[in-house]
Amino acid sequence: MMAAAVAGQRGLRVALLDHAERLAEKIRISGGGRCNFTNIGAGPANFISRNPHFCRSALAGYTPRDFLDLVERHGIAWHEKHKGQLFCDESSEQIIEMLRAECDAGRVAWRTPCTVRDIERIGADALADTPFGSGHGRDTLARAAPPQQSGKDKGLFLLHTSRGELVTHQLVLATGGMAIPQLGATDFALGVARQFGLKVVEPRPALVPLTFDSAQWKPYAALSGVALEAKVSVAPADSGGKGGMVIPEDLLFTHRGLSGPAILQISSYWNPGQPLSLDLAPECDLAGALLRAKPGNRQQLGTVLAGLWPRRLAEQWLAHAMAEVPGLSAMRLADVPDKVLRRLAQAIHAWALTPSGTAGYRKAEVMRGGVDTDGLNQKTMEAKSVPGLYFIGEAVDVTGWLGGYNFQWAWASGVACGRALGRR
Repeated sequence: MMAAAVAGQRGLRVALLDHAERLAEKIRISGGGRCNFTNIGAGPANFISRNPHFCRSALAGYTPRDFLDLVERHGIAWHEKHKGQLFCDESSEQIIEMLRAECDAGRVAWRTPCTVRDIERIGADALADTPFGSGHGRDTLARAAPPQQSGKDKGLFLLHTSRGELVTHQLVLATGGMAIPQLGATDFALGVARQFGLKVVEPRPALVPLTFDSAQWKPYAALSGVALEAKVSVAPADSGGKGGMVIPEDLLFTHRGLSGPAILQISSYWNPGQPLSLDLAPECDLAGALLRAKPGNRQQLGTVLAGLWPRRLAEQWLAHAMAEVPGLSAMRLADVPDKVLRRLAQAIHAWALTPSGTAGYRKAEVMRGGVDTDGLNQKTMEAKSVPGLYFIGEAVDVTGWLGGYNFQWAWASGVACGRALGRR
């Protein structure tokens, strides 16, 4: 909708096709129904890609402030929450209606629901014997002068859809990734990219809960619902020191593993088989606190630890993570050896564990990977090897952090593409 609106308002003839009955379901459910529509601090450092510089041009060309100006022009009240995250005061429906209104201002033709069954690359001469060649029944996704081409060049796209055939000089794939398939998400854009010879970076779920082997997690499954502040880190992915990340955020225990902002964020950097390190008391020198409180303290260690931690976690931790010291929880703090207290603190500050996997696309907020940016023009989002073919948003190998960054990439890449269409 963003790309269509920008192109339409520039005077191009645009048709927007979507297979869904209702547009923008991911916007609708975002932010608990209030849409975390951008992050005021969004910049290249907040995005993951094989080419971390690819997103710079689009993000610089359309900033969070630019989108906020659009929101305010439409009279949508908003507020800032945690770490620069911006939300609607009322409903995410307001963002959807805003984008629809912008499309209507550009006279965008809506084709919904409409399934694209096949896409062909054809030359202008191929239209001579069809209804398109006579000018009847013809529609375009973006009107522009036909490119100069030899008889062998193929400069048009013919789309076979559930609502008939369409021909266009320029075709934009803005179909997102595979996250949340229950809302209709598919790998359609990746299939089109491969069809036209573009490379695809292996897709996988991102911003997703991490899961563990059931036997490994059994001692902690009972902690489901316990949340606390933590610092989660993943080791560098290679010997060159690249890929490491430390995330200080809230963590949530679940029946199958770990979730919460810290885990969702680190999941985008985690690779299968990699261990995680969790500091479950990042703002506390736990060993120092316990040793200072020890002299003459007749309280049980479990009681003392529960004063620094959620009680359920303290009880489970002493019973399982420190199982080599039987009855530790009931021991008076004054009677616990210093070396045991230090070992306890070290285990809490550096809990090492290896996830068995993720909760999958059904629980993921976005897809990591996508169309390889090496094959795209960073200023226009056009495929270098297929003039007139564009990929934007989540379909591209650019993945944002949790907190409004992925929406900002959608807006920015959409605007970059919408501004570029028709420059032939």
